Amino acid sequence: MAALHFNDANFEKEVLQSSLPVLVDFWAEWCGPCRMMGPIIDAVAQDLAAELKVGKVNVDESPNVAGQYGIMSIPTIILFKGGKPAQQFVGAMPKEALAAKVKAAL
Repeated sequence: MAALHFNDANFEKEVLQSSLPVLVDFWAEWCGPCRMMGPIIDAVAQDLAAELKVGKVNVDESPNVAGQYGIMSIPTIILFKGGKPAQQFVGAMPKEALAAKVKAAL
């Protein structure tokens, strides 16, 4: 299962009102480290599908959501629990590192 796509229009419903924790990758097409993280985010989405929802927000296409959470550098990955940011990770990292951080935060 690949990561979902969140945007300004569906963010509240898909992320903030989700009954499951939601991992959100804030990224942009022109960002090299973001493109490196793409397959990693998809893999984490598949591995942890039973425990959380995983999706991506393109900061160029959804500036309101990115601004609301003060996204200054990308990739920034935020784990939302109960509609609130619970953990934030900045920068590219291997799949194992991201999965371990997410599992520890769940």
